[in-house]
Amino acid sequence: MPHLLLSPMTWALLWMALAWSSWRRGRTWWRAGLVVSGLVIVLLCTPLGANTLIRAVESRVPASHCDLAYAQAPIVVLAGGLEDEPRAQDDYIALTPSSWRRLRGSVELWRSGAQVPMVIAGGGPFSIKEATVLARLAQDWHVPAPLLREESKSTTTWQSAQALRGTLPVRVRLVSSATHLPRAVVAFRAAGFAPCAVASDSAYVPMGSIGYFLPQLSAMQKTQLALYEMAGTVSYRWKARVAG
Repeated sequence: MPHLLLSPMTWALLWMALAWSSWRRGRTWWRAGLVVSGLVIVLLCTPLGANTLIRAVESRVPASHCDLAYAQAPIVVLAGGLEDEPRAQDDYIALTPSSWRRLRGSVELWRSGAQVPMVIAGGGPFSIKEATVLARLAQDWHVPAPLLREESKSTTTWQSAQALRGTLPVRVRLVSSATHLPRAVVAFRAAGFAPCAVASDSAYVPMGSIGYFLPQLSAMQKTQLALYEMAGTVSYRWKARVAG
């Protein structure tokens, strides 16, 4: 339901219904408001508008790099979901592209330094959990099984942070997509961690051809993602404040 409410397509349909029912009897200021809001909706359906929002989200990722104090810190990678129910622990096709990229980024980080433990967090609604599939893939990418740990009970980032609370050192290297990291950092700080954020990938695409200014389905999806993460970050900050 939240994804539906944050979709530019939903806004466009509501705008058309509102404009159809009120344009003739609306006053000048009302019509002007409809025109402006319609232009904003169109903008958010283009790569220009979508990537502007994505950049605003990703710019909130802490800029500091992991220094020597984090050289021995465990790596926590947050699963990015499943596209379908896994049929086996090595059913990698069931993973979303986001999960692939996050794990790849964490494995590259692991290879670049000391052989520290890697914790993969993510449950999901199926009997075979996201963390289980990703842990099997990490082994295929030559991360030793004794260094892998699964947190497979959580279904949200907030739950992942709370589930790992007290089981890891305060300093952890937190790996996720750049769009998701601002929300994830809030959750892990609220759980008592001092995370160093490591972006596995970025959703931002710089300005290119004329298509950058034309409405596209992929741009609508990216706008929805950015708004979801913005709303999620606000929600997590509120939960952190309530939790003290």
